[in-house]
Amino acid sequence: MRPDRRSALAGLVALPILGTALSARADAPPAGRLVEHPQTPSAHVQPRDVSVWLPPGYDAADARYPVLYMHDGQNLFDAARAGYGKEWGVDEHLARLSANGQIRLPIVVGVHNTPLRLREYVPADMIRALPGDIRADLLTLYGGEPLSDGYLRFLVEELKPFIDRTYRTRPARDETTIMGSSMGGLISLYALMKHPEVFGSAGCLSTHWPLRIERLDDNRLERWRETIVQTWSEVIARGLPGPSSHRLYFDRGDETLDQFYAFFQSRIDTVVTAQGWTPDRFRSLVFPGAEHNEASWNQRLDAPLTFLLPPA
Repeated sequence: MRPDRRSALAGLVALPILGTALSARADAPPAGRLVEHPQTPSAHVQPRDVSVWLPPGYDAADARYPVLYMHDGQNLFDAARAGYGKEWGVDEHLARLSANGQIRLPIVVGVHNTPLRLREYVPADMIRALPGDIRADLLTLYGGEPLSDGYLRFLVEELKPFIDRTYRTRPARDETTIMGSSMGGLISLYALMKHPEVFGSAGCLSTHWPLRIERLDDNRLERWRETIVQTWSEVIARGLPGPSSHRLYFDRGDETLDQFYAFFQSRIDTVVTAQGWTPDRFRSLVFPGAEHNEASWNQRLDAPLTFLLPPA
């Protein structure tokens, strides 16, 4: 299944303190500057690489920047490093949109995934809320108990303070965005729910809702899906922050794995709007013909960036 297709990082070795072994990338991006923090350690999750993109002009002035945190960081900037040879082209998109005055230009923190990606990205509160048999189903699918609360503690308690100390950021909530695709979209939603004081907006592309593609008899598939969507709807309704202070973006395609998301996404959209989220704060888009891959996310990346990072 597509969500666990991403290449894993191997040979993880913890470093004694956050931010050591700092180095610049040899294969510089066409715009801005990329800095690597290899094997960034954590008290809460496995160590992982972190790539920081500094926007054009960063080194020439003393300006401070909003920050965009993104999951699956190895797929953002460099096709040679991306698991399937395709990248998001985040640096090119941001540089162009900024030059056209369409966004606030951010620093981007690309947090690479690990072999525990599924467990780190699946929201623990949503798993805990499920009936026992369905919870067991999903724990088998994701490979064990969720590690997402620890992953978010890494982002909030360890990585963000380090980024704010090391780079010229604007650390306030309204200047801090989190975004990802597939399971990365799901954990971005969860981050907004669990840490609304830290993240002012979340971008969720091709959010991977729980799926069973196989045929089940006696309406079991319909009951399985309905139980999960109803349970998760209730968790999301309780956990969403106030719409007046946050932004939330969803999208999906209608090809490959994305074609199965309509049932779940439409229900979640209804939950969000019922909580008072209006179009200036909430957007959920469908891109006909778009697939579940980096090439499709690259093609439509302008949509979430301009919504989540509007000009000041």
